[in-house]
Amino acid sequence: MKLFRITLLLNLFFFIGAQSFAQLQEDYNVEENYTKMEVDIPMRDGTNLHTTIYSPIDTSTEYPILMQRTPYSSRPYGEDQFRSKIGPNEYLMQQGNIIVYQDVRGRWMSEGEYDNMRAFIPNKTGEQFDEASDTYDTIEWLINNVENNNGRVGTWGISYPGFYATYSLLSDHPALKAASPQASIGDFFFDDFHHNGAYLLSYWRATALFGYQKDGPTDEAWYNLPELGTQDQYQFFLDAGPLSNLDKYYGEDNIFWQQLKEHPNYDEFWQSRGIVQHMKDIKPAVMIVGGLFDAEDLYGPFNIYKSIEKHSDNYNSIVFGPWSHGDWARNEERQAVGNVYFGDNISEDFQQNYETVFFNHFLKGEADGNTGLAEAHMYDTGERKWDNYEAWPPKAVEKRSFYLGENENLIDNPSDSKEEFISDPKKPVSYNNEIKMVFTPREYMTGDQRFAARRPDVLVFETEVLEEDLKMAGPIEARLQVATTGTSADWVVKVIDVYPPDAEDYEETPAHLKMSNYHMMVRSEVMRGRFRNGFENPEPFEPNKKTAVNINLQDINHTFKKGHKLQIQVQSTWFPLIDLNPQTYIPNIFEAEEENFQKQTHTVYGDSAVIFSVLNE
Repeated sequence: MKLFRITLLLNLFFFIGAQSFAQLQEDYNVEENYTKMEVDIPMRDGTNLHTTIYSPIDTSTEYPILMQRTPYSSRPYGEDQFRSKIGPNEYLMQQGNIIVYQDVRGRWMSEGEYDNMRAFIPNKTGEQFDEASDTYDTIEWLINNVENNNGRVGTWGISYPGFYATYSLLSDHPALKAASPQASIGDFFFDDFHHNGAYLLSYWRATALFGYQKDGPTDEAWYNLPELGTQDQYQFFLDAGPLSNLDKYYGEDNIFWQQLKEHPNYDEFWQSRGIVQHMKDIKPAVMIVGGLFDAEDLYGPFNIYKSIEKHSDNYNSIVFGPWSHGDWARNEERQAVGNVYFGDNISEDFQQNYETVFFNHFLKGEADGNTGLAEAHMYDTGERKWDNYEAWPPKAVEKRSFYLGENENLIDNPSDSKEEFISDPKKPVSYNNEIKMVFTPREYMTGDQRFAARRPDVLVFETEVLEEDLKMAGPIEARLQVATTGTSADWVVKVIDVYPPDAEDYEETPAHLKMSNYHMMVRSEVMRGRFRNGFENPEPFEPNKKTAVNINLQDINHTFKKGHKLQIQVQSTWFPLIDLNPQTYIPNIFEAEEENFQKQTHTVYGDSAVIFSVLNE
């Protein structure tokens, strides 16, 4: 029972981004307004997928079907057991929709074998299947067997369920009219478990959720999270040493752990599991949703939207708010991420005025694309207000380069200066400077970076105090010119908003902290240096040779206010968010040994630049 409770909490709060129990509406009872039916729907290969269907008791009208496919369970099981909240939000629940949840192939009560990020198969024949065909077969069964449906289907999901919502776009079922992939995984080499090829050690415990196969349909968890015996995550991984020492926690029966170790590069295994490259000729209406401070899935939402925009002619929109992973599905009055407060009732506004409007228009309304909604609804995380754009990135942006100049200043032109620091794998830079154990990290995305700025192995470059607002809207690219005494290195770039000395505390400001001079992280990214010329074929560095390393940081919509400063931090370790780089080239870091980890001196040259998309309003 304890394991069941732990698993339920993990599913609800960490990956699904699902609604917390505290937000549930006590004045609305699902059981009084919906009937519940559980069915096993046969797929084209004969595999049965367990599906839960909530239908409005009022049968005087027809309703669209809103469906979520999930690897995290369609619980509670039993036709007399009801969820307290169904659907994407309370408005869509109370207005009446047929709400469907399905355990994907190989998970929980569904049959078959699970395949993590199952590869899409174009031009399937016979009994060939993937998540697109499973979606097609499910929709086909639903519209032909569920009473009072109006023949229109929408899909939605957050995080991994968001990936399945994205995948639904490839089903080509004519009844699928609208989809809202939210915090969708786009590619596991750039989302969640890797960032630009660097392994996210902070997701190591989550490997338990995806790595084990079950024997058959089950309503009980078949996996355990590893017990680490400490609350000091930094020290645990530092003491553990090389990644190979973690094998004692996951054996050969953890398929995903073996896959991670066997495929350190962006080979066909990872490439085939990406979904972004398949977003072509999409027909259903799409509303991509993401959080500007989502530690798990930033790559997916931005790149799925951009790929659809480039290769399709459908209704395609994007919403990004001041949220961490899945915050938009919760109804907190004060929206904050970590220590930083952004405004009131932001999630409720989205649910009522965007999500509900989108689905109602395409599933109940005219479905002509004239929703009255902006194509890009983006929150300015510095100005604390919503912006509406005709396209994303906005057409009015201009590129502006900030060079990493001498005396650690951000300047307008390149220089012949250089800055050096020593990177020691035995004393790596932490990502949050806190002592705690987390399942997956979140709050560091707006975290105070003063602790890092004061370390000798972190370079700090900043402007003078800004005399006027500086608005950034769109992608960021770091074009570094670097050298190392070793043959391997990671490069981390962080974009910081430095608050003024008179900044006032928020309600969320902890007792030990002040917002005066707060170093708010706005965006950050890592590049595993071996992949600087391509993710398929890693290359060592030539010691002491000046080398270009380019890093694409995910988009922002942020105003650096008058009186603040723009700061860039550059470092080489980010622990234990990412694993330690040995700094001597090893073809597969998962096979590195203790003696491979060496202290090295890194150099950043003055013709390095960070290029922003500046919006001149």
